[in-house]
Amino acid sequence: MLMSLFQGTARRLVPRACCGYQGVSAKARRSRLEMARPSSSMADFREVFAKAKHIAIITGAGVSAESGVPTFRGAGGFWRKWQAQELATPAAFARNPSRVWEFYHYRREVMLSKHPNPAHIAIAECEKRLSKQGRSVVVITQNIDELHRKAGTKHLLEIHGSLFKTRCTNCGNIAANYKSPICPALAGKGAPDPETEDAAIPVEDLPQCEEDGCNGLLRPHVVWFGETLDPSILTEVEKELDICDLCLVVGTSSVVYPAAMFAPQVSARGVPVAEFNMEATPATNRFRFHFPGPCGTTLPPALARHQTEIIS
Repeated sequence: MLMSLFQGTARRLVPRACCGYQGVSAKARRSRLEMARPSSSMADFREVFAKAKHIAIITGAGVSAESGVPTFRGAGGFWRKWQAQELATPAAFARNPSRVWEFYHYRREVMLSKHPNPAHIAIAECEKRLSKQGRSVVVITQNIDELHRKAGTKHLLEIHGSLFKTRCTNCGNIAANYKSPICPALAGKGAPDPETEDAAIPVEDLPQCEEDGCNGLLRPHVVWFGETLDPSILTEVEKELDICDLCLVVGTSSVVYPAAMFAPQVSARGVPVAEFNMEATPATNRFRFHFPGPCGTTLPPALARHQTEIIS
C-alpha cells in the first residue's frame, strides 16, 4: 500500500513539475519561482515547532558526514577497486562472500571509532525533552551507522538496516552483533587500499549463525542494491507520516527512492516540512522551510527548547 501510494504521488507530481511553466512568460516564471522558494526564517520555523505534537525527522548520509563517516559515493568513493554498488548486492555476496564481508568488517570497525555529532545529539535531546510534554519525535533514517542510537534516540526506524545486525542466510534469524572483529578470520582484514589482496577466507570461517543446530552463513542485515525495503518497517513509516504535524528532512539528497517521496507525501497534505541540508535538493521547492549549511550547525538551534515549553 505504501509503495503504491508513493509511486502514485510521484506520478501525480512529475506531470505538474514538467508542465507547469509551459507557455508562461519569463517574468511570470520568475514570480512563480519566488512564490515556490521555501523560507529560511528560523523564527517562523520555531513558531511551527513550538506547536507540533508529532514530529517526524527523516535523516540521510549528510547527518553523519560531520562524524567522519565515509559514504563510498561519487568520485573517490572506492573501497579497494570497487564502489559500494559493486559490493552491496546479493549477487556480489553469492559470488564472493569473503570480499563482501571484508568490506563490511572495515565499515564496522571504522564506525566503532565514530561518535554522534551535534545534529544527532540535538535530535536525541529533543525527543527526550518533548516526551515529557506528551509530544513525540520519531527518527526515520536511511543510515546504517547507528549513530542516532549512540546519541540516545529511542524511537528509531532504520529503513536500510544496520551495520551492527546480522541475518542468517539459512534460518533467517536477525541478531545484534557488536563483536570486534565479528569473527577471528576477519581480524586485521578489510584494508581499503587498492593494492590490498583479497583475504579469500573460506566460507566456513566467515561469520556463522549461533542459533542451535544452524551454523548458516551470516550476512549484514542491510538493504542491498536490488533488494526491497522491509514491508513491516514501511508500514510503521507510513503510520508515523500519517500522524505527524511537522516533518524535518536532514542531510538527505532526496534522490533515493522510496525515501525520497516520504517528505513530499507529507507536504502534499499541507504539513510543514523543513529541509536541513548543505544545498538544495530536487524536493526543496516542495517544502515550507530550507536551512542550508552543516546539519551540526543548523539543527541544534532549530530543536532547542522553545520559550513556550514548560519543563516539569
